Amino acid sequence: RGRLRRLLWILLTLSAVGLILWQCAELLMNYYSASVSVTVQFQKLPFPAVTICNINPYKYSSMKEYLSELDKETKKALETFYGFSEGKSKVRRSVDEWNSTGSDLFEQIPLLKVEDFFRTATDLHTGQKRKIEGSVFHKDSSIVNSGDSNDIIGFQLCDTNNSSQCALYTFSSGVNAIQEWYKLHYMNIMAQIPLETKEKLSYSADDLLLTCFFDGLSCDKRHFTRFHHPLHGNCYTFNSGENGTVLSTSTGGSEYGLQVVLYIDEADYNPFLVTSTGAKIIVHDQNEYPFIEDIGTEIETAAATSIGMHFTRSRKLSKPYSDCTETGDDIPVENLYNKSYSLQICLHSCFQKAMVDSCGCAQYAQPLPAGAEYCNYKKNPNWMYCYYRLHEKFVKEQLGCQQICKDACSFKEWALTTSIAQWPSTVSEDWMLRVLSWDKGQKLNKKLNKTDLANLMVFYKDLNERFISENPANTLVILLSNFGGQLGLWMSCSVVCVIEIVEVFFIDSLSIVMRRQDVERHGHDNPVCIDEDLPTFNTALRLPLPQDSPLPRTPPPNYSTLRHAFTEQLPDTLELGQH
Repeated sequence: RGRLRRLLWILLTLSAVGLILWQCAELLMNYYSASVSVTVQFQKLPFPAVTICNINPYKYSSMKEYLSELDKETKKALETFYGFSEGKSKVRRSVDEWNSTGSDLFEQIPLLKVEDFFRTATDLHTGQKRKIEGSVFHKDSSIVNSGDSNDIIGFQLCDTNNSSQCALYTFSSGVNAIQEWYKLHYMNIMAQIPLETKEKLSYSADDLLLTCFFDGLSCDKRHFTRFHHPLHGNCYTFNSGENGTVLSTSTGGSEYGLQVVLYIDEADYNPFLVTSTGAKIIVHDQNEYPFIEDIGTEIETAAATSIGMHFTRSRKLSKPYSDCTETGDDIPVENLYNKSYSLQICLHSCFQKAMVDSCGCAQYAQPLPAGAEYCNYKKNPNWMYCYYRLHEKFVKEQLGCQQICKDACSFKEWALTTSIAQWPSTVSEDWMLRVLSWDKGQKLNKKLNKTDLANLMVFYKDLNERFISENPANTLVILLSNFGGQLGLWMSCSVVCVIEIVEVFFIDSLSIVMRRQDVERHGHDNPVCIDEDLPTFNTALRLPLPQDSPLPRTPPPNYSTLRHAFTEQLPDTLELGQH
């Protein structure tokens, strides 16, 4: 029974120790975990930067001399494939180098009408049929289920260094095919136009802005900063902070935000480049680059668009808690945008770097790396084929950009709520258009139409700033407290108990082992130490003395010293002696 009791006690002790070790291992594995806290405070908020672009990047009336051959080929495609014709209108023809370059390019990359289930295609430029070679890439997933290939339009890109390397890009919609083909040639043309010329071809601040109010006060073009976007032309940023001053607001509501009326001028739109009317805006921080093409919000004409904002700041913990970067300095990708790091900046910069390395030139939509130039067919005849193959790898995450680039640890976000109302109303349309036409009359020789106007309001819905932050869920003190709690729960141990356990199992055990090794080394000839147990007090008394030393003995008492101390007999002893 005693052995069974001891065995049960040992099993319970081992189970408790194992459970404690398992709990401690779990605490260590979850040590680098974070807790999320949300703080809301009411205060005066800085107003964000608001970038506004016309959906049409350049005035079509100014661009016709550069796009004459491209427009001619596009109209010919519409007439050939769909029977669409605008009549024999005269197309303005100008600089010969644009025409010759365009003609060569259209011969190399014409629109194709795919037939015989991707085996042959009709060449738009020559009207002849050609055999399709190379890979086929479907730009629309619905094409997979299409049984009729007679409605498929596309274009073929080939490697100029190896004509057998070709790729056919097809679309289930003729609209998508013509627009993609048009944009491809459009970027090739725009890459050859100097920046100063393109800025003049786009919209000025006077062209775009009719009226402006901020926080109940009037504003004008001096409060806007121009920057040129490759795909959207001249854009204008309100409250850019370029002069070192950032506007703020202390009151929420639509009356205390930004209110602008924009002149869109739909009649001067490029009919093949853009198919919608209005403007694009983006709300961002002053240190962020406005990616209009990625996250821009479109506003429509003949309407009042109200955009309410909620401001949120977020802060994540960096390594080892998460895989984010503080400033982007640890990312091996050059920042081409001269703005604070973001995931989009890293991805676009990474693709542009791969474009320069693989194709020998830069893609038109992103900034130029140092020493590079934009791709155009005259200097880089192979860039279109190279660009499409490289972009395909980028989308499939085969370039490594998605693996290299990381999220930023700190960022600001404005959550937008959009509402739209008809503007101007039917009863106020007449007088408002007359007044706006009068204000614009010095530079515009026509009466404004409501489809040329867009009313925009950007404001804070409230002044509650939300701050989302990550904090370490565990510290060294918390870890030791949890460890002590597990010991106290399962073994009723305290710090003193832990110290004693360490002393018994480690210090004493080490001491015993060392003494045993010493006994094994020097004490085998001693008959007392033959036993495995260490010497006790009784056995130590029986240890033999060294032979060279005399036996120690206790000296007898020296009684003579008493005589010297008491030379005379005491009186009381005398009386006792007489009796």
